[in-house]
Amino acid sequence: MTVIPPHILLNAYSQGFFPMADPDRPGEVDWFQPDPRAVLELDDLRVSNSLRRVVRNDRFAIRTNTCFESVIRACAATGPDRPESWIDDDLIASYGQLHELGHAHSVEAFFDGQLVGGLYGVHLQAAFMGESMFCRPECGGTDASKVCLVWLVSHLRAIGVTLLDVQWTTEHLERLGVTEVPESTYASRME
Repeated sequence: MTVIPPHILLNAYSQGFFPMADPDRPGEVDWFQPDPRAVLELDDLRVSNSLRRVVRNDRFAIRTNTCFESVIRACAATGPDRPESWIDDDLIASYGQLHELGHAHSVEAFFDGQLVGGLYGVHLQAAFMGESMFCRPECGGTDASKVCLVWLVSHLRAIGVTLLDVQWTTEHLERLGVTEVPESTYASRME
């Protein structure tokens, strides 16, 4: 695979598709359009009392778009609990180009001057497609990615975004209020 040109990525997102590198086939990418699709309705974000306290105490300095590549590389990182990643160097470069054009964004959490959590995604008109998030609890980043999500939801409301796509449901995301919609509903909302 090579870097995916920005116009192809944006066209794919507008039609409900997103790419993932295949760890079993280096250099190859697969395109996905899940049915059902996982979305977080902005008014349905569930913030636990403990997370609400973390947000209120300003433990993290939240920034946007100051270290996009560092965020996506942290999201791509492998380790003992995650031996492979769907984010490869070509996808990092592809999203980097989208970021330079103002379509891909990162939300970053810093603790004691160190990047300890974040997320990134693609903004296309009234939709934001969340791609990945990470946190580094070993560096003081417990709940950092969730704080970034709380910040993102507030920001998306403020700028008029009405759709936060998170692609697939996980137990973690369900606890935050993510639900599933049929692909046909997702497609009509994207229109």
